[in-house]
Amino acid sequence: MMRDMLNAATPAAAAAHRPESLPAMIDLDLVRKFDKLGPRYTSYPTADRMTEAFGPDAFARAMAERAADKSSGPLSLYVHLPFCNTICFYCGCNKVVTRDKSRAGRYLEYLEREIAMQAAMAGENRRVRQMHWGGGTPTFLSDDELRAVWAMLASRFDFAKDGEYAIEIDPRSCSPETIGLLAGLGFNRASFGVQDFDPAVQRAVNRIQPYEMTRDVIAAARAHGFKSLNADLIYGLPKQSVSSFTDTVERVLELRPDRIALYSYAHLPQRFKPQRRIVDADLPSAAEKLAIMARAIELFNRAGYVYIGMDHFALPDDELARAQRDGTLTRNFQGYSVGPDCDILSFGVSAIAKVGRTYSQNARDIPAYYETIEAGRLPVQRGIELTPDDLLRRETIVDVMCQFGIATTDLGARHGVDFDAYFAGEIAALAEYEDLGLVERAPGWIGVTPKGRFFVRAIAAVFDKYLRAAQTGATYSRII
Repeated sequence: MMRDMLNAATPAAAAAHRPESLPAMIDLDLVRKFDKLGPRYTSYPTADRMTEAFGPDAFARAMAERAADKSSGPLSLYVHLPFCNTICFYCGCNKVVTRDKSRAGRYLEYLEREIAMQAAMAGENRRVRQMHWGGGTPTFLSDDELRAVWAMLASRFDFAKDGEYAIEIDPRSCSPETIGLLAGLGFNRASFGVQDFDPAVQRAVNRIQPYEMTRDVIAAARAHGFKSLNADLIYGLPKQSVSSFTDTVERVLELRPDRIALYSYAHLPQRFKPQRRIVDADLPSAAEKLAIMARAIELFNRAGYVYIGMDHFALPDDELARAQRDGTLTRNFQGYSVGPDCDILSFGVSAIAKVGRTYSQNARDIPAYYETIEAGRLPVQRGIELTPDDLLRRETIVDVMCQFGIATTDLGARHGVDFDAYFAGEIAALAEYEDLGLVERAPGWIGVTPKGRFFVRAIAAVFDKYLRAAQTGATYSRII
């Protein structure tokens, strides 16, 4: 559908949509200008807009409505497995650090009870086409526990044979033999935490992971037929330099993952206790951090990777790159995604769901999660029901983030509004971006130029009503 809309747009729109790499040289002055706080837009409204006024009953109503709607489409599942053996000092994820493997067993008992409750509400004939296990460290679980979690889901949901089934893997806690087990269960996509191969950086963040360990696990995944492999890198970590990170990137490129995520380290020790163990003096300066980022992107471009958006790169034949070319790329709580926009059922502590017009999040600590399930209730702690304005703005922001442009006439028609009139204030605010060559406009089209693609978070934020209201944005990371 999106491709048809783009084809129906003006020639300028079509040209603006044509995938291109980032410019060979990124304008660092613009990077400094737009290096401000802002959302990552894995959802709109963003998760901080959820309230406790939306609880288990509201979630149940949303599930009932979707179950009764024969056009609801396929499902996506997310499972949060919060346990880690050790603490990585940079980490801001919801996690439980322990070497007591028995703690996972009790967690899985409650997880199965939650899965059973949600499965009973999901309705019939809603096939699962996507699934993602995140954490924490999913491979903290034993092989038997991994089998058990898969069985919990497979016994209650209908999995499509050609679905996308992904898991986050820590090479430090996953043997090549476990990779074989995961492939046998049905996983066909994996994301590997790398961050940095430099020993000094690894010591500074408490994540010792030799290159050979990562290489062997990725090789095992390829040997077992995984369709898509992703490597996560972080720039801005303590002890990093342009030279040291160049070595890391070159080693990653030797492994040739299908996708690479290049995340900016957000140093927020006031929010995340583990970060207080990072020595501030060891962090690269703002200028050096930008230089590290620019060098990494230069190497990705040179190696033939396509810029997907924000911090994601992919080989040209990867599904993300193909979806971007086809105009079918979308974005959800798991990041960039392909295929239809699915309801997302999520299980486990702090897990976030998307059902119909609603977002919701489970209890964010394990005692509260256990307590609600023990009482026979869904552990939904907060949520939000989207308004017509939210839905319009969500589609607008997704188009900016994923398609690098908005077919304004068509989008407005689908929502029953005159786009230009409805967003007159936002269009006026885009003038600055036009003047800088980051955005271009044509009748029925607002496009992000190749020069502007690195700044999609800032451009998308123009359409964020909540962000433009009176608030500081202090809960967000920096855009760059």
